[in-house]
Amino acid sequence: MEIPLAKRLAVVAAEPFAVAAEALATELQLPFLGDLSPKHLDAPAYVLELGERLQLCATGRGAPGPVAVDFVSGVAAHRRKYGGGKGQSIAKAVGLRGGFYPRVLDATAGLGRDAFVLASLGCEVTMLERNPVVRALLDDGLQWLRRAAADDTELTAIAARLVLEESLEPAAQWLARQAPESQPVVYLDPMFPERGKSAKVKKDMAAFHALVGADEDADALLAPALAACYYRVVVKRPKGAPYLAGQKPALELAGKSGRFDIYTKHGVPG
Repeated sequence: MEIPLAKRLAVVAAEPFAVAAEALATELQLPFLGDLSPKHLDAPAYVLELGERLQLCATGRGAPGPVAVDFVSGVAAHRRKYGGGKGQSIAKAVGLRGGFYPRVLDATAGLGRDAFVLASLGCEVTMLERNPVVRALLDDGLQWLRRAAADDTELTAIAARLVLEESLEPAAQWLARQAPESQPVVYLDPMFPERGKSAKVKKDMAAFHALVGADEDADALLAPALAACYYRVVVKRPKGAPYLAGQKPALELAGKSGRFDIYTKHGVPG
């Protein structure tokens, strides 16, 4: 039996951010514990800590570092500058080429890392995220990006190409409501079940994986995605994972640890 989210997660914040944090707790229907440090808590297992940034933290001494959405520095900045540009597999998978920058619907946005890469390469990206906690982290990352963009013209252009849908409904339902072939490219990266003892999850992502879990209904995404897309549906999968809904793609781009399965409908220009 799954433990209710309110038993596993709470919101904390120091005094300057207490009012905003309490409002967030109310919105997410979570307890607000006030000005408490995550490392001094034994329960719940995780907290959302609101300060200058919103962070998902494991509690207790020796807990791994927090999870936040950072589009400005760190890994995102390094990949934006040195990640390989249009030569990256994800760029090839969505059909980006020459002067063609397809509009992409990222229907399982998560922490927005792939969406940011695509936006940095020139694609307009609409993000869907049904988990309210993850969506709150994603929204915080977007706000931080827009503030940083005030002093960086390159970030200004990227921020303008990223949109977070307000809807929290499951992606399959959202896609089913769209007009046929209205979405140029649909991108899917459903959370895949970890493989027991052999699973390798970075310590700082343990809280994220524990809260979100696997997308057990992932197979239901493919049919509405194919109906809604015009050019193609791209599915990101771990190495060795079965095809989504058991359906073999038209194309595959394999990497060291994963692959992109590409279901084509109409040829991309170029």
